[in-house]
Amino acid sequence: MELGIAGLRVLVTAGAGGIGLAVARAFVAEGAKVHACDVDVDALRALAKSDPAVTQTRADVADRAQVQRLFDEALRALGGLDVLVNNAGIAGPTGKVEDISPEEWDRTLAINITGQFNCARLAVPHLRQSRNASIVNLSSAAGRFGFPLRTPYAASKWGVIGFTKSLSIELGELGIRVNAILPGVVEGERIQRVIDAKAKALGVSFDQMQDEMLAAVSMKTMVTPEQLADAVLFICSPRGRTISGQALAIDGDLQMLK
Repeated sequence: MELGIAGLRVLVTAGAGGIGLAVARAFVAEGAKVHACDVDVDALRALAKSDPAVTQTRADVADRAQVQRLFDEALRALGGLDVLVNNAGIAGPTGKVEDISPEEWDRTLAINITGQFNCARLAVPHLRQSRNASIVNLSSAAGRFGFPLRTPYAASKWGVIGFTKSLSIELGELGIRVNAILPGVVEGERIQRVIDAKAKALGVSFDQMQDEMLAAVSMKTMVTPEQLADAVLFICSPRGRTISGQALAIDGDLQMLK
């Protein structure tokens, strides 16, 4: 399928690993120009070697000064902006609400939801000038299900849904589409850490915790970062020109989170 996104100018936050890296690579493969940020210096160095076409900036999306520098460098590298992929996020702590520190709560929300605001507010003036403008915000299945022992993460991801829907209404008349992607159980190091932490908190084995998570997935499988990237590309392409304000679940038909 010809997506028609060659030359599209794309900024991906947390683009040096995991879902962000898959998204960045997928855009480049279709002829788009991509700039990525990340807080992981080692990951950025590896990205420079493996994917030299992707320009980069070290930036923490929770830090507004760093986000301003990110946009200055991205706009110089890309020559404008057509797509913002707000991918940056952290898993946050695992534990009972009374055991979670205020600092852990604040940091999770600062990255997962305020970070998206920090980037979107700087992106919109440039997206106004695009003929194919999109913002894609990464939420989670935790943005529509309760997630015991993961209250900071779940709260932030529910916030992403509200942010996305409100922004889609606000920006629709400008031709800027805004959507959220809700991954389910995604293959990779992050979910391994989450499973391990929940298993320890509940006093069960890693394998038992993983089996319980997948038991709630109708298709009994994890989602790959590449599948998420495919969805992002489609909704950001001209073929997705009327898709906006949506919270798109890509989760193998997940029924609940444990």
